[in-house]
Amino acid sequence: MTVGISNPHRASRAVFATVAAAVFMSNLDLFIVNVALPEIGRSYGGSGLGSLSWVLNGYAIVFAALLVVAGRVADRSGHKPVFLTGLAVFTLASIGCSLAPGVGTLVAARLVQAAGAALLMPTSLALLLDTTAPEKRAGAVRAWASIGGIAAGLGPVAGGLLVEAGWRWVFIVNVPVGIAAIALGIKVLPSPGRAGAGRSALPDLFGAALLTGSIATLALGLVKAPDWGWTSAATLGGLAAAVLLGVWFVLRSARHPVPIVELPLLRVPAFASAAAALTLFAVAFAGMLLGAVLWCQGVWGYSALRTGLAIAPGPLLVPPVALRIGPAVARFGAGRIALAGTVLFAAGILWWAAALDTGSAYATSLLPGMMLTGLGVGMTLPVLTGASAAALPPARFATGSAITSMGRQIGAVLGVAVLIGLLGTPTPEHVVTAFQHGWYAVAAASLLAACATLPLVREPRPSVAAATATVDATNATKTGAA
Repeated sequence: MTVGISNPHRASRAVFATVAAAVFMSNLDLFIVNVALPEIGRSYGGSGLGSLSWVLNGYAIVFAALLVVAGRVADRSGHKPVFLTGLAVFTLASIGCSLAPGVGTLVAARLVQAAGAALLMPTSLALLLDTTAPEKRAGAVRAWASIGGIAAGLGPVAGGLLVEAGWRWVFIVNVPVGIAAIALGIKVLPSPGRAGAGRSALPDLFGAALLTGSIATLALGLVKAPDWGWTSAATLGGLAAAVLLGVWFVLRSARHPVPIVELPLLRVPAFASAAAALTLFAVAFAGMLLGAVLWCQGVWGYSALRTGLAIAPGPLLVPPVALRIGPAVARFGAGRIALAGTVLFAAGILWWAAALDTGSAYATSLLPGMMLTGLGVGMTLPVLTGASAAALPPARFATGSAITSMGRQIGAVLGVAVLIGLLGTPTPEHVVTAFQHGWYAVAAASLLAACATLPLVREPRPSVAAATATVDATNATKTGAA
């Protein structure tokens, strides 16, 4: 296997630098775009939240629908060309985002950006492991996994700083990073040559389209319901279409030889429980993050930078918790730790519902809830991801990981859509009540995730070494991008 550098240690470091740059860039994008969203709306003549939500939701929908397809394409064509193609697409789409003259153009560019992310993310870890000695792979996985957590911690502040210079810098900053990573990747990434490359069948492309349509129509119905009316024909028709497309997708997946979602995996109790809890928790996480940004900038009148600084304590707490949670999982079991994490997260949101007001102090209202949610994320996402991996045989880990990642993206779409649907466009005298409704919905999603973890509580606990290794191998791949 040729990597272009004769010294294996140097090759591994160069590959890690390339992969890290790409993964960090795509994870960072989630947080900085959230912080920039109010400024984007103001620059486009006060575009409403319903339209702006598609800057986030369009990205998540396409990413979810293409994730499995992209992974299978990489199996057929080799990881290097797919990774570099994804990186190039993401970089070019970032240029398109920065030049977008209106919300519609920006959303279109974000869809392309998501396609690029779907190509590069499934291949990034495999490329790193291809050039890492077996005895060093656990450390390489931990280092790669920590990238998402670092992006989570730096994202809100970085987004605030970039927006101070103009929101378009949120996307422009990706361009030099992407170009440098492509140039280095061409030289150092291992060439294609994986066993079985070229013989793997593509998954169900029409099924991917059905999944996309189902999620998109559901999000559209929820986001537009305040404008259309919750009982209007348009809203009810959109929700009905989402259900019908979803049912069609499930029925097709049950018959297709290479479905987007392998339904038999959902009959594995521990995997189904972890996947359901991850999806529900993603609803809560996405609603929390966007809600905190909208509160800080829309209600308290914070600048983007001050908003980033206000939000940062929660994300900064996630990496250290996630990286040290393995021994606790071994002692108490994944189910109990994840249950505690989801309840702590809900407690933080309920604190906001009780304490946040137009004149409340940051240190006694927003900050305590932010710390509780950060602790909850660190205890929940890596543990549930590790539990889902441990429930499947090694040969199905990649497929199971793709399913849980897809579920988290779908959850993120629903979280944003539900929050915006509940907020609507409240008058100043009703803004606190509107946000309280949003906080209650976010807390409810986290408590539903807690309920979904209950089957895991009854699962037998693994050995200390096995549990710690499983969480270490998967922990912060999910800490930066719920």
